[in-house]
Amino acid sequence: MNAAKAITPADLSGMSEAELRKLENQIARKYSGRLPWEAVIWAFGNTAVWLSLWPLVLLDVIPLWLGFIIATLNMTLCYLPTHDAQHDIIARKGQKLRWLNEAVGHATTWMIIYPFNVLRVTHMDHHRHTNDPELDCDITSKADGPWQAIWETVKHRQPNGKRAPDYFASLARNGREDLVLLAILYRLAFIAIIGTLAWNGYALEALFLWWLPFQLGITYIFFFLSWAPHRPMTVQGRYRDTRSWKSAVGNIGSMGMQYHIVHHLHPYIPLTQTPAAYRELRPILEARGCDLGAN
Repeated sequence: MNAAKAITPADLSGMSEAELRKLENQIARKYSGRLPWEAVIWAFGNTAVWLSLWPLVLLDVIPLWLGFIIATLNMTLCYLPTHDAQHDIIARKGQKLRWLNEAVGHATTWMIIYPFNVLRVTHMDHHRHTNDPELDCDITSKADGPWQAIWETVKHRQPNGKRAPDYFASLARNGREDLVLLAILYRLAFIAIIGTLAWNGYALEALFLWWLPFQLGITYIFFFLSWAPHRPMTVQGRYRDTRSWKSAVGNIGSMGMQYHIVHHLHPYIPLTQTPAAYRELRPILEARGCDLGAN
Protein backbone atom coordinates (compact mmCIF):
# COMPACT_ATOMS: atom_id res chain seq x y z
CA MET A 1 0.00 0.00 0.00
CA ASN A 2 1.21 3.52 -0.77
CA ALA A 3 1.65 5.29 2.58
CA ALA A 4 1.53 8.70 0.84
CA LYS A 5 -2.27 8.64 0.44
CA ALA A 6 -4.72 9.10 3.27
CA ILE A 7 -5.45 5.83 5.04
CA THR A 8 -8.99 4.80 5.87
CA PRO A 9 -10.18 2.11 8.29
CA ALA A 10 -11.26 0.09 5.25
CA ASP A 11 -7.64 0.03 4.05
CA LEU A 12 -6.59 -1.58 7.32
CA SER A 13 -9.42 -4.04 7.83
CA GLY A 14 -7.82 -6.95 6.00
CA MET A 15 -4.26 -6.39 7.20
CA SER A 16 -2.34 -8.86 9.30
CA GLU A 17 -0.48 -7.77 12.42
CA ALA A 18 2.82 -7.84 10.52
CA GLU A 19 1.43 -5.76 7.65
CA LEU A 20 -0.04 -3.21 10.02
CA ARG A 21 3.25 -2.84 11.87
CA LYS A 22 5.15 -2.51 8.58
CA LEU A 23 2.85 0.27 7.38
CA GLU A 24 3.11 2.05 10.72
CA ASN A 25 6.91 2.00 10.58
CA GLN A 26 6.90 3.07 6.94
CA ILE A 27 4.85 6.16 7.77
CA ALA A 28 6.83 6.97 10.91
CA ARG A 29 10.15 6.85 9.07
CA LYS A 30 8.95 9.60 6.74
CA TYR A 31 9.09 12.02 9.67
CA SER A 32 12.61 11.16 10.83
CA GLY A 33 16.11 11.65 9.50
CA ARG A 34 15.98 15.44 9.22
CA LEU A 35 18.25 17.40 11.54
CA PRO A 36 15.90 19.40 13.79
CA TRP A 37 17.55 22.80 13.59
CA GLU A 38 14.58 24.22 15.51
CA ALA A 39 15.73 22.30 18.59
CA VAL A 40 19.30 23.54 18.20
CA ILE A 41 18.28 27.20 17.85
CA TRP A 42 15.75 26.76 20.64
CA ALA A 43 18.34 25.30 23.03
CA PHE A 44 21.06 27.91 22.62
CA GLY A 45 18.67 30.82 22.09
CA ASN A 46 16.68 30.06 25.22
CA THR A 47 19.84 29.70 27.31
CA ALA A 48 21.27 32.94 25.92
CA VAL A 49 18.07 34.84 26.73
CA TRP A 50 18.09 33.58 30.32
CA LEU A 51 21.77 34.44 30.84
CA SER A 52 21.18 37.92 29.41
CA LEU A 53 18.52 38.59 32.04
CA TRP A 54 21.12 38.81 34.79
CA PRO A 55 23.03 41.87 33.49
CA LEU A 56 19.81 43.41 32.17
CA VAL A 57 18.17 43.23 35.60
CA LEU A 58 21.28 44.03 37.65
CA LEU A 59 21.96 47.12 35.51
CA ASP A 60 18.30 48.21 35.73
CA VAL A 61 17.77 47.92 31.99
CA ILE A 62 14.62 45.88 32.62
CA PRO A 63 12.62 45.59 35.88
CA LEU A 64 12.91 42.48 38.03
CA TRP A 65 9.24 41.59 37.53
CA LEU A 66 9.73 41.40 33.77
CA GLY A 67 12.91 39.38 34.23
CA PHE A 68 10.97 36.97 36.44
CA ILE A 69 8.31 36.39 33.76
CA ILE A 70 10.91 35.79 31.03
CA ALA A 71 13.01 33.56 33.31
CA THR A 72 9.98 31.42 34.10
CA LEU A 73 9.35 30.96 30.38
CA ASN A 74 13.03 30.09 29.90
CA MET A 75 12.89 27.41 32.58
CA THR A 76 9.67 25.99 31.20
CA LEU A 77 11.07 25.79 27.67
CA CYS A 78 14.56 24.53 28.40
CA TYR A 79 13.78 20.80 28.65
CA LEU A 80 12.39 19.96 25.21
CA PRO A 81 15.60 20.45 23.18
CA THR A 82 17.51 18.18 25.56
CA HIS A 83 14.69 15.66 25.21
CA ASP A 84 15.46 15.39 21.50
CA ALA A 85 19.17 15.13 22.35
CA GLN A 86 18.53 12.35 24.87
CA HIS A 87 17.10 10.31 22.01
CA ASP A 88 20.05 11.15 19.72
CA ILE A 89 17.65 12.75 17.25
CA ILE A 90 20.09 15.53 16.34
CA ALA A 91 22.91 13.06 15.64
CA ARG A 92 23.67 9.50 16.70
CA LYS A 93 26.99 8.06 17.83
CA GLY A 94 29.50 8.04 14.99
CA GLN A 95 27.76 10.74 12.99
CA LYS A 96 29.53 13.95 12.05
CA LEU A 97 27.31 16.23 14.15
CA ARG A 98 27.32 14.05 17.26
CA TRP A 99 29.07 16.87 19.12
CA LEU A 100 26.10 19.13 18.41
CA ASN A 101 23.66 16.59 19.82
CA GLU A 102 25.67 16.44 23.04
CA ALA A 103 26.13 20.21 23.17
CA VAL A 104 22.37 20.77 22.93
CA GLY A 105 21.82 18.29 25.74
CA HIS A 106 24.38 19.82 28.09
CA ALA A 107 23.53 23.44 27.22
CA THR A 108 20.00 23.20 28.54
CA THR A 109 19.71 20.83 31.49
CA TRP A 110 22.01 22.69 33.90
CA MET A 111 19.43 25.48 34.11
CA ILE A 112 17.03 23.05 35.77
CA ILE A 113 19.88 21.59 37.85
CA TYR A 114 20.08 18.16 36.23
CA PRO A 115 23.12 16.68 34.47
CA PHE A 116 22.30 15.77 30.89
CA ASN A 117 23.53 12.19 31.27
CA VAL A 118 21.36 11.64 34.35
CA LEU A 119 18.28 12.68 32.40
CA ARG A 120 19.30 10.54 29.44
CA VAL A 121 19.68 7.37 31.54
CA THR A 122 16.53 7.88 33.61
CA HIS A 123 14.44 8.88 30.60
CA MET A 124 15.43 5.75 28.68
CA ASP A 125 14.42 3.78 31.78
CA HIS A 126 11.05 5.54 31.71
CA HIS A 127 10.56 4.40 28.11
CA ARG A 128 11.45 0.81 28.97
CA HIS A 129 9.18 0.67 32.03
CA THR A 130 6.43 3.20 31.36
CA ASN A 131 3.81 3.14 34.15
CA ASP A 132 5.51 0.28 35.96
CA PRO A 133 4.89 1.10 39.66
CA GLU A 134 8.32 -0.21 40.65
CA LEU A 135 10.60 0.61 37.71
CA ASP A 136 9.22 3.75 36.05
CA CYS A 137 11.27 6.52 37.66
CA ASP A 138 8.56 9.05 36.71
CA ILE A 139 5.74 7.15 38.43
CA THR A 140 5.74 9.83 41.14
CA SER A 141 3.69 11.97 38.72
CA LYS A 142 0.75 9.57 39.13
CA ALA A 143 -2.35 11.44 40.31
CA ASP A 144 -6.15 11.35 40.04
CA GLY A 145 -6.48 14.86 38.64
CA PRO A 146 -4.57 17.97 37.56
CA TRP A 147 -4.41 19.67 40.96
CA GLN A 148 -3.22 16.50 42.63
CA ALA A 149 -0.66 16.08 39.83
CA ILE A 150 0.74 19.52 40.63
CA TRP A 151 0.84 18.67 44.33
CA GLU A 152 2.59 15.33 43.69
CA THR A 153 5.21 17.10 41.60
CA VAL A 154 5.92 19.56 44.41
CA LYS A 155 5.74 16.93 47.17
CA HIS A 156 8.27 14.63 45.57
CA ARG A 157 10.80 17.45 45.17
CA GLN A 158 11.02 17.74 48.95
CA PRO A 159 13.96 16.17 50.87
CA ASN A 160 11.80 13.18 51.83
CA GLY A 161 10.26 12.87 48.36
CA LYS A 162 10.41 9.73 46.24
CA ARG A 163 11.63 11.16 42.94
CA ALA A 164 15.33 11.50 43.78
CA PRO A 165 15.59 7.95 45.23
CA ASP A 166 13.77 6.59 42.15
CA TYR A 167 16.22 8.39 39.86
CA PHE A 168 19.20 7.12 41.83
CA ALA A 169 17.77 3.58 41.68
CA SER A 170 17.43 3.93 37.92
CA LEU A 171 21.07 4.98 37.63
CA ALA A 172 22.12 1.99 39.75
CA ARG A 173 20.08 -0.45 37.61
CA ASN A 174 21.85 0.86 34.53
CA GLY A 175 25.33 0.69 36.02
CA ARG A 176 25.71 4.48 36.19
CA GLU A 177 26.21 5.00 39.92
CA ASP A 178 29.00 7.39 38.94
CA LEU A 179 26.33 9.90 37.91
CA VAL A 180 24.87 10.06 41.41
CA LEU A 181 27.81 12.13 42.62
CA LEU A 182 27.53 14.40 39.58
CA ALA A 183 23.83 14.99 40.30
CA ILE A 184 24.66 15.89 43.91
CA LEU A 185 27.39 18.27 42.77
CA TYR A 186 24.92 20.05 40.48
CA ARG A 187 22.60 20.66 43.44
CA LEU A 188 25.43 21.80 45.69
CA ALA A 189 26.66 24.20 43.00
CA PHE A 190 23.14 25.62 42.65
CA ILE A 191 22.87 26.17 46.41
CA ALA A 192 26.34 27.77 46.48
CA ILE A 193 25.49 30.16 43.65
CA ILE A 194 22.12 31.14 45.11
CA GLY A 195 23.69 31.55 48.57
CA THR A 196 26.56 33.66 47.25
CA LEU A 197 24.15 35.94 45.39
CA ALA A 198 22.02 36.37 48.51
CA TRP A 199 25.08 37.00 50.70
CA ASN A 200 26.18 39.79 48.37
CA GLY A 201 22.85 41.58 48.37
CA TYR A 202 21.20 39.95 45.33
CA ALA A 203 18.71 37.71 47.16
CA LEU A 204 15.69 38.99 45.21
CA GLU A 205 17.47 38.53 41.88
CA ALA A 206 18.46 34.98 42.87
CA LEU A 207 14.89 34.27 43.95
CA PHE A 208 13.09 35.72 40.93
CA LEU A 209 15.56 34.91 38.15
CA TRP A 210 16.41 31.34 39.10
CA TRP A 211 14.95 29.67 42.21
CA LEU A 212 11.27 30.49 41.71
CA PRO A 213 11.32 30.21 37.88
CA PHE A 214 12.95 26.80 38.32
CA GLN A 215 10.24 25.66 40.74
CA LEU A 216 7.44 26.86 38.46
CA GLY A 217 9.09 25.61 35.28
CA ILE A 218 9.87 22.11 36.55
CA THR A 219 6.29 21.80 37.86
CA TYR A 220 4.95 22.72 34.42
CA ILE A 221 7.36 20.27 32.76
CA PHE A 222 6.38 17.32 34.95
CA PHE A 223 2.69 18.15 34.57
CA PHE A 224 2.71 18.13 30.77
CA LEU A 225 5.53 15.73 29.96
CA SER A 226 4.86 13.15 32.64
CA TRP A 227 1.33 13.20 34.06
CA ALA A 228 -0.86 14.47 31.21
CA PRO A 229 0.23 12.08 28.41
CA HIS A 230 0.42 9.01 30.67
CA ARG A 231 -2.56 9.37 32.98
CA PRO A 232 -4.00 7.43 34.69
CA MET A 233 -0.52 5.80 34.74
CA THR A 234 -1.98 2.38 35.52
CA VAL A 235 -1.87 0.77 32.06
CA GLN A 236 1.21 -0.81 30.55
CA GLY A 237 1.91 -1.96 27.01
CA ARG A 238 3.36 -0.40 23.88
CA TYR A 239 0.07 0.99 22.55
CA ARG A 240 -1.64 1.63 25.88
CA ASP A 241 0.81 3.32 28.25
CA THR A 242 0.63 6.72 26.54
CA ARG A 243 -2.29 8.73 25.20
CA SER A 244 -3.18 11.69 23.05
CA TRP A 245 -5.62 14.34 24.19
CA LYS A 246 -6.91 17.83 23.44
CA SER A 247 -5.21 20.26 25.80
CA ALA A 248 -7.03 23.36 26.99
CA VAL A 249 -3.84 25.36 26.33
CA GLY A 250 -3.28 23.89 22.88
CA ASN A 251 -0.32 22.02 21.48
CA ILE A 252 2.13 24.88 22.04
CA GLY A 253 0.93 25.51 25.58
CA SER A 254 1.25 21.80 26.37
CA MET A 255 4.73 21.77 24.80
CA GLY A 256 3.72 19.38 22.02
CA MET A 257 2.58 16.70 24.42
CA GLN A 258 -0.86 16.28 22.87
CA TYR A 259 0.86 13.87 20.49
CA HIS A 260 3.25 12.26 22.97
CA ILE A 261 1.95 8.83 21.99
CA VAL A 262 3.86 9.18 18.71
CA HIS A 263 7.05 9.85 20.64
CA HIS A 264 6.71 6.69 22.73
CA LEU A 265 5.96 4.56 19.70
CA HIS A 266 8.65 6.12 17.48
CA PRO A 267 11.10 8.09 19.66
CA TYR A 268 13.39 8.92 16.72
CA ILE A 269 10.83 11.44 15.36
CA PRO A 270 11.68 15.06 16.30
CA LEU A 271 9.22 16.85 18.55
CA THR A 272 8.26 19.33 15.83
CA GLN A 273 7.25 16.48 13.51
CA THR A 274 5.00 14.58 15.91
CA PRO A 275 1.73 16.45 15.06
CA ALA A 276 2.04 15.65 11.35
CA ALA A 277 3.10 12.08 12.08
CA TYR A 278 0.13 11.66 14.43
CA ARG A 279 -2.37 12.84 11.84
CA GLU A 280 -1.12 10.30 9.29
CA LEU A 281 -0.76 7.51 11.82
CA ARG A 282 -4.11 8.06 13.51
CA PRO A 283 -6.09 5.37 11.60
CA ILE A 284 -3.44 2.82 12.54
CA LEU A 285 -3.44 3.96 16.16
CA GLU A 286 -7.22 3.61 16.23
CA ALA A 287 -6.92 0.09 14.84
CA ARG A 288 -4.40 -0.65 17.59
CA GLY A 289 -6.89 0.44 20.25
CA CYS A 290 -4.85 3.41 21.46
CA ASP A 291 -6.35 6.02 23.78
CA LEU A 292 -6.70 8.97 21.44
CA GLY A 293 -9.03 11.07 23.58
CA ALA A 294 -10.70 13.87 21.66
CA ASN A 295 -7.72 14.60 19.44
